[in-house]
Amino acid sequence: MNIAEPATSARLKPARHHRILIEGHNVALASGTGIATYARQLGRALVKLGYDPHLLVSSRAGVNPKDGAMSEIHFFDAEVDPTLGRRIADEARKLTVLPLPRKATYLPPFETVVSSASDRFAGFSKVAVVPHLSTCEISHFQRYGLPITVTPPASTDLFHATRPAPVRVKGAANIYTLHDIVPLRLPFTTQDNKKVYLSLIRDLCRKADHIVTVSEFSRRDIIKLTGISEHRITNTYQAVQLPERLANRDMDKVTAELQALFGLEPDGYFLFVGALEPKKNVSRLVDAYAAAGVDRPLVIVGGSGWMNEQDKKKLADERFFSYEIDGRRLKPKRSVRRLRYLPLDHLVSLIRGARSVLFPSLYEGFGLPVLEAMSLGTPVMTSTASCLPEIAGDAALLVDPYDIESISKAIRTLDEDDDVCEDLKVRGRVRAKEFSPERYEQRLDGLYTSILK
Repeated sequence: MNIAEPATSARLKPARHHRILIEGHNVALASGTGIATYARQLGRALVKLGYDPHLLVSSRAGVNPKDGAMSEIHFFDAEVDPTLGRRIADEARKLTVLPLPRKATYLPPFETVVSSASDRFAGFSKVAVVPHLSTCEISHFQRYGLPITVTPPASTDLFHATRPAPVRVKGAANIYTLHDIVPLRLPFTTQDNKKVYLSLIRDLCRKADHIVTVSEFSRRDIIKLTGISEHRITNTYQAVQLPERLANRDMDKVTAELQALFGLEPDGYFLFVGALEPKKNVSRLVDAYAAAGVDRPLVIVGGSGWMNEQDKKKLADERFFSYEIDGRRLKPKRSVRRLRYLPLDHLVSLIRGARSVLFPSLYEGFGLPVLEAMSLGTPVMTSTASCLPEIAGDAALLVDPYDIESISKAIRTLDEDDDVCEDLKVRGRVRAKEFSPERYEQRLDGLYTSILK
């Protein structure tokens, strides 16, 4: 399947000076998320197109104009386990939320905290904060049926929410990215309040200046559910872009890193990347791997997610634990291993060294891990569900994600057939180029030009 080439705007790199405020709740999180990746890609693309992207995030405290250093420290201060008093205060804010505009204030330039903390905001010229915005936004919508209104700290031409956030910015065009509608299509896989979520999605589709999504599958899904006019929702897809220093790193160095950090050899393991949550289909993947009877281990990389007790039990199953002889002693060995959060450098090395990335998800809005693996020349197995055939094209092995035998058969093929793997490597690299940053910028340029004309 070829992705239609977007019409190239005649004004692709003008001096526009439009100020764009991007909702960045996920960017502010210490752990990475797919929506955070999307927001950063969006910011980079807008800079290249000549816009001025600012970021809007929630904070636990306001900005003290007389003490910029302390304001910055408060913003980055960790809160891994909120105190009882903090939790009670948050619940009180939700119960007493008022239908009043919230004023956003710019944080001072990041000059106090070390760069590793502030690097996640790189590319955005300014960061605006609203105290307790993420705490109160849903409660406000539930109570009043309206999004929270935010007054920006400076004149803003367009507000782009990177998720279905019940937030609107006064005096700007307001657009929202809906990556998918998983809570409504697979309600048993999430813990959202489905009544509130459906009401919010319908409200955004009625009142937003425009809706953005990331695949034709999601676009059709959203139109069918909400009845939004086709001309008011645009699919821009996403871009796949990994740092050159990692994508083209010398393979000898990658090999040394895999051996030293993980005890793995290139081409010697299968890899799954994603959070442990129901839609990722990890339990069936593990059962299919066991049925395949292959010697290469399966490495699972991802955070804890939610509703994953069954997945955790599968990963801890005794059938994946054994011993091997190492010289004159027995050494414990696991054929299914789980690694939690990893820095991007290590994750890219794991993808590059894998025999194949296995991604039999039940539902995705875009499926970025598929394209990231393809761009690195790693064979991919993914599913026939949702947008994944649209994204993968003819460059992956496709399986029925509900059929353990289908998944198992694909694993055996990837394990045994070097020719299939080599063909997928070539096809994958070609396919990934369809989602280059340049093509994404062209699609985004057409969208923004039509809204800001």
